[in-house]
Amino acid sequence: MRCCLFLLIVSALMALVPARALAQAKRQPNVIVLLSDDQGWGDFSLHGNKNLSTPNLDRLARGGAQLKHFYVQPVCSPTRAEMLTGRYHPRTGVRGVSTGQERINLDETTLADLLRAARYRTGAFGKWHNGSQWPYHPNARGFQHYYGFTSGHWGEYYDPPLEENGKPVRGKGYIADDFTDKALAFIRANKDAPFFCYVAYNTPHSPFCVPDDDWNRFKNRRIEQRGADGAKENIEVTRCVLAMCENLDRNVGRLLQLLDELKLADDTIVVFFCDNGPNSTRWNGGMRGRKGTTDEGGVRSPCFIRWPGKIAPGTEVVPIAGAIDLLPTLTGLAGVKTKDPHAGAAKKLDGQDLSPLLLSTNDGKKIEWPERMIFSTFNGNVSVRTQKHRLDGMGRLYDMIADPGQTTDVAGKHPKEAERLIKAVAAWRAEVLPAKKDDRPFPVGYAEFPRTPLPARDGIPVGNVRRSANAPNCSYFTNWKSKDDAMTWNVDVHTAGMYRAEILYTCSAKDVGSTVELRFREASMRGKVAIAWDPRLIADQDRVPRKGESYLKEFRSLTLEPIRLEKGRGTLSLRAVEVVGEQVMDVRGIALTLVPTK
Repeated sequence: MRCCLFLLIVSALMALVPARALAQAKRQPNVIVLLSDDQGWGDFSLHGNKNLSTPNLDRLARGGAQLKHFYVQPVCSPTRAEMLTGRYHPRTGVRGVSTGQERINLDETTLADLLRAARYRTGAFGKWHNGSQWPYHPNARGFQHYYGFTSGHWGEYYDPPLEENGKPVRGKGYIADDFTDKALAFIRANKDAPFFCYVAYNTPHSPFCVPDDDWNRFKNRRIEQRGADGAKENIEVTRCVLAMCENLDRNVGRLLQLLDELKLADDTIVVFFCDNGPNSTRWNGGMRGRKGTTDEGGVRSPCFIRWPGKIAPGTEVVPIAGAIDLLPTLTGLAGVKTKDPHAGAAKKLDGQDLSPLLLSTNDGKKIEWPERMIFSTFNGNVSVRTQKHRLDGMGRLYDMIADPGQTTDVAGKHPKEAERLIKAVAAWRAEVLPAKKDDRPFPVGYAEFPRTPLPARDGIPVGNVRRSANAPNCSYFTNWKSKDDAMTWNVDVHTAGMYRAEILYTCSAKDVGSTVELRFREASMRGKVAIAWDPRLIADQDRVPRKGESYLKEFRSLTLEPIRLEKGRGTLSLRAVEVVGEQVMDVRGIALTLVPTK
């Protein structure tokens, strides 16, 4: 009798439990990956920086695991590729940061592919930097929803021109706040199902722009801790970067707060890391190197992983790890297979599943963990890190435990270790670094993604034409003065059909009237620059004047007559057949749209 009464009571209580709570108890964990851009290891109060306060990121770190020796690549897109694929970036086709070299090969499987195959809802918000055209676009790499920009860096931080699932849109407000707003909306919309939310901030990457509230706290602040090479430090840049870091911290806090409000914190794995070392000379814990170098300061990043109830607060992972480990680790924690059932044969991962180190209640020292090496490369320079040593790109050996600032070459004291690592670098170069030049074209014309952007950064200037800045990312073509000048793109038309072309241009009133021709193989279309459009450069957002980066302006669309393009590879060229004024126009890029057949 008592047993029956007990069962009745239990059944009644179960009936009162919300269905959502039962579903959450059984479902796989949500995954949030937060990535900052050009933020150094030292840009956190947790790491001893007294120049700023990052309470939300500090709380995230202390609430879970800190990977004490975590390594990324010296620049942006390679690190992103390694996180997404679990493989060293040269294997994936990523060889640079612009002109198409940032693209992940189409036969690679991404973390988003794997989680989506496991019925996760997937969304990416912010800077992609691994391909702009379909099928390199994030919507083709496992992300059901994408909002942000696909370039390496962006020149406008307030109400910026962005895209949402391939369609041009305008952002609202400060760019980091806007990305957070969109990520929050995605989490709310998918709170009842497992989701993967990738928020790739583009701050504190230059240009140095930050809202007034953040800037006002720093514009007159005394900088107490300085970079190792203080003579090269620009204090105004440091002040703005620190303000951008505090803004970033506040946005991370907003995301964490929403998880608490929705009671999702215990069901969500949150990862935070940076894509490379600091983008300026500033305090970085005394490490040598910054962004663009393969020294410790250029490739060491914080990495915080929180999963309440699974990863104990205060966990410290001491063995070296890297961005290549995030895919196997996150899929391991989530119980997701690392082979996409919709893909071909699975490729060998370079990363390791760190789950045993994370889920243990100790700091990792008592777990037997294999000795390993982690390689970093940029511009042909290769450095390798072991648990104790770093061999730099010049073949110098450093004891990173005794000499974290890399001040003393110990190769003479440890010749066998130096020789071992030199051989390891040579073998890695031979196996991983590409032997041939990257000649992949830019694909055009997919029915599932009919609009293909061809920005200036992916084109080649011919004749007098030049970029608005030396760095191709976020530049535009200018100085187009004669019929001998041109701009070209190496493209591959996937689908034969009618295409509509838009040219994003500006032109002063005195130069209106030129006729231009867009040609691909035997096909060509023409248009006349009939409307003046000469807006000012947007130069009033920055706290520090730009050096080597282009200021931008508002571009207008010039639509040409539709034309039929045949399938195949060739050169798409834009030339003038008549020049009326001093120059034809400035060009931000071209968009080709496949016109649907009736």
